[in-house]
Order: sequence, then structure tokens, then C-alpha cells
Amino acid sequence: MVKKRFAFTLIEVLISIVLMGIILPPLYQLLTLIKSSNTQIFSSVKKQTKKTLIFDTMYLDILSSDGNISVIHNDMSRLCIENTNNSLYGLNEAKVCWIVIKDNNTLVRVEGNKYHLPLGLEDRVEVDNTISNIETFDVSRDQDTVLVFIKQAHKEPVSFMLYGIHKPIKKKVKRKRTKHKNKKKHTQKGGKNERGL
Repeated sequence: MVKKRFAFTLIEVLISIVLMGIILPPLYQLLTLIKSSNTQIFSSVKKQTKKTLIFDTMYLDILSSDGNISVIHNDMSRLCIENTNNSLYGLNEAKVCWIVIKDNNTLVRVEGNKYHLPLGLEDRVEVDNTISNIETFDVSRDQDTVLVFIKQAHKEPVSFMLYGIHKPIKKKVKRKRTKHKNKKKHTQKGGKNERGL
């Protein structure tokens, strides 16, 4: 009859400890590598998501505007939207300017009501730093089309185009000519009477 074993021998325990000592360090290194890789992927996705949100915000600023958009070209373009419904701070109608700060080449978004650049002490605005290390920020407008091109240092450029952004129609001011017409008619009538015609 075979006897049942209820315990490990000392040699079996020692062998299992040695095997665990051989297997666990590489597993620990693998787990550390996976954790580091996941952290980098998460950071990259977070940065990409932030950039996507920035471009989406700029896109919606232009799309939600009344078409009153001014573009100033110097070393880098400045995009000012006089009236947009896309407010990040709960304004019914906001003026938004996208400007590159030349000191550190950072693209900033300025939102407020009826302010003028450069900003004064009385201007109440919100300024958000969006993207740093900007090499090129170019905006061009042609009739109802707006093209935006952004190039960040050591990154792929991003561009997008919006159609149907019509310039606001300028209202013609009608001048009152009634007084001038009446005077002309009066002098003409007077002239005829004097001549006896």
C-alpha cells in the first residue's frame, strides 16, 4: 500500500525558492518597463488630447463667429474674432484673439468683451497659454474661406480650413437729401417766375 505525502521535503522547498529567485527579478523588471511605457503613452495621449482640444476651440471660435475676423500679418499672424458665441468663460458674445507671444513663442488665447490690443489695465480678459515653441502661426482669409496653419518646433504641422465664413455686410447709411431737393425745386421755380415763364 502507498503512503500519502502531506508535506514538502526540504530539497523541494529549496528548489522552489531558487526557481523563484531566478524568475521573479526579470518579471519585476518587465512590470517596471510596462508601467513606464504606460506612463509615457498616457502622457503622450494627454498632450495629444490637449492639442486636439486647442485646435477644436480655435475651430469653434471661427465657426461660431459673425464673420468679423481680422488677420494681422507680421512675423507671425494674429487672429482676432470680434464676435463669437464660443466662449470658454460663459460670455454671451466674446471677442477672442489668438496671438503668438514673441518672448517664448507661445500661442495664447485671449477672451473678453470689447478690449483692444495691446491690453490695458482696464481691460478684463482671460488669457490661456495653449501651445509653446511655435515656429509658424499663419492665418489667411479669402472671401468665405479661412485657412489656419500651425507649426510647432520638432512636430508635424497642423492645418485646417473652414468654408462659409462670410464677412459681415456693411450697412449703407442713407443720407437725407430732402432739404437739398426742396431748395433746388424752390430756386428753379423762383427762376422761372423771375423770367416770366
